[in-house]
Amino acid sequence: MSTPARTAEKAQDADAPDPRRWMALIVASVATLMVVLDVSIVNIALPQAQSDLAMGDANRQWMITAYALAFGGLLLLGGRIADFAGRKRILVIGLLGFAAASMLGGLAPNPGTLFTARALQGAFAALLAPAALSLITVAFTDPKERAKAFGIFGAFQGGGGAVGLLLGGVLTEYAGWRWCMYINVPIALIVALAARPYVRESRATGDRHYDLPGTLLVTGGLVALVYGFTQAADGGGWTALATLILLAVAALLLSAFVLVERRTAHPLLPLRVVMERNRAGVFLANLLIGAGMFGMNLFMTYFLQVNLHYTPLQAGVAFLPFSVGIIAATTLGPPLVTRFGPKPLMVAGTSLATAGLLWLTRLGTASAYTGEVLPTQILVSVGVGLFFLAGPNVALSGVDPRDAGVASAALTTSQQIGAALGPALLNTLYLAAVTGYLTPRTPAGGAASRALQLKGFLHGYRIAFIVAGALMATAVLALAVLVKPPKSPSAEPTTPAPAH
Repeated sequence: MSTPARTAEKAQDADAPDPRRWMALIVASVATLMVVLDVSIVNIALPQAQSDLAMGDANRQWMITAYALAFGGLLLLGGRIADFAGRKRILVIGLLGFAAASMLGGLAPNPGTLFTARALQGAFAALLAPAALSLITVAFTDPKERAKAFGIFGAFQGGGGAVGLLLGGVLTEYAGWRWCMYINVPIALIVALAARPYVRESRATGDRHYDLPGTLLVTGGLVALVYGFTQAADGGGWTALATLILLAVAALLLSAFVLVERRTAHPLLPLRVVMERNRAGVFLANLLIGAGMFGMNLFMTYFLQVNLHYTPLQAGVAFLPFSVGIIAATTLGPPLVTRFGPKPLMVAGTSLATAGLLWLTRLGTASAYTGEVLPTQILVSVGVGLFFLAGPNVALSGVDPRDAGVASAALTTSQQIGAALGPALLNTLYLAAVTGYLTPRTPAGGAASRALQLKGFLHGYRIAFIVAGALMATAVLALAVLVKPPKSPSAEPTTPAPAH
């Protein structure tokens, strides 16, 4: 029988800082590092995987899109599941599931299996990523320690892109693209084993309702939208019946999602979070920036490896300035937020990124890395880095405490949705541009020469980069029109949010 003194002692122990919290931080950071790393590592491996699996040009974007769709569509639900089912438990389940999906992707005998594996990776990432971030928040109760912990966490995420580029280049060139999938297996298993002794279980109390109808509607609507883009690229065109049906289904499902979220008592995404003017501007800009940035990376990979004949390792190294620019902007930029305020910084940064993408319209047969690619990487990376630095200050400022978690997750979700839609849309426009260029220049019944094909690819890249630049320019407009400047820059919070 427990005495009051013993009960009080147990309560005090429960409230005491976790003595293993720093090891728990490393576990959570490495777990989410794997999620970040997997995006850039696959980007380098895509051309070799397409050739090996005889993947069609219209479908190749699914290697990126399938992951981003599942991750973005399920992230809000994954965070709620982690809160109530147990954050440690869901972290381990997410890691083991990610390992299994990665093994499936490495063994894939055809594109369909690979795309399914990528979707499963995204689904399990949607479980482990919010679980890891929540564990850090719960483990570090002291504000100074928590700020330091999030700084370490952000450093892991910032370095993940650079590590993925180099690792993707090395593995693809010397071991084959499949090892870009296999590499996740030992990492996930080691982190899952380390979580058992070093991570303390925690869960939220309260009403455990999950908005499954909302999840199915938004995910289904986004999948139908991407399938519509793919159908248009796969020879059907924008006016084909199948394309129109898919786009109509997407509009219907997404409209139904909004209606369900307005009426359900436990919405996946409370509309009050996204309807606030400033927050809506940042979310919309984040979606458009994600679409333009990920679309740029897709075609930059092919330009380097197909047109400039870079090896996968050389392409990975060539991408490094992009990661360095984002890290530099987010690391050195906080004083600028205090001095100028978040809105001017976001508008200026997104304008830089727009200029960088439009610089790529100069691509030609004589284009080289230092003339077109490097300036673009510097402008776009610094620009989006400034947005990533200042955006959370606006998106998470003044949010109701009950909505803090969902607002933070929605910020990440908006970027992932952009990452899914951007490559799909731009790939469709690219293929139409290439076909339109080659068809009148190819002899009837003959095949285009390799030199003509490369010129056609360049024409397609330019069209894709023009549209990507237009998406970035629209993000600038959204920020300029929707986001209201504060009364004084110092009135804005300047504590950076965790990297997303």
